[in-house]
Amino acid sequence: MSDKKTALVTGANKGLGYEIAAGLGAQGYRVLVAARDSARGEAAAKTLQAAGVDALPITLDVTSDRSVTEAAATIDHLDVLVNNAGISGETGPGWAQDPTTLDLDVVRTVVDTNVYGVIRVTNAMLPLLRRSASPRIVNISSSVASLTWQTDPNIEVGPIMAAYSPTKSYLNAVTVHYARQLAGTNILINAACPGLVATDFTGFVGRPPHEAAATAIRLATLPDGGPTGAFFNDDGVVPW
Repeated sequence: MSDKKTALVTGANKGLGYEIAAGLGAQGYRVLVAARDSARGEAAAKTLQAAGVDALPITLDVTSDRSVTEAAATIDHLDVLVNNAGISGETGPGWAQDPTTLDLDVVRTVVDTNVYGVIRVTNAMLPLLRRSASPRIVNISSSVASLTWQTDPNIEVGPIMAAYSPTKSYLNAVTVHYARQLAGTNILINAACPGLVATDFTGFVGRPPHEAAATAIRLATLPDGGPTGAFFNDDGVVPW
């Protein structure tokens, strides 16, 4: 068993998840690089190792009960869980999802990853986290989850994404309920808004992933007594 603090990051083989793993590794964490594709996870872990990070690959498909259960069984200790894995779902012209023509199968697929996947992984890892001295959970949300911003005509919120955006609002609500349930424990759980990140998820439009990872890393390393059940970006609290 390692004396280091251990962090599990889902969807860590590329993009934002990779940079969160790299940032935590740079702070001395042992990082479990969780990826649905084992080969990609192993490749990412090797790249992190070459950069001096104590990284281990772990195969984990957030949409599979069996995969998550098997992954949890291989972990001996856990201090931080970053629920980063997420998908946008099929989009139309202009990267939009029209609610009036939306295929419900698309909605189900996005909810299964972005919401059910987070619940599935979090609940599987909670027994491990409860044994940590300072456990932290970070759920990667989005600016499009903010109903306040989405309904403010003076704020540019991008295209209508009637499958993706509501899943992130749903995720925020789930985060609040976890915080309520875990009140009085040493577990801090918060949602992080990374902003628009230049990854394949966005067609490489936005800011560099290593910059976007900062808020998640900060929330993953909060001191005892820090905030819980809140939604943050680089500038502070994001309105619900």
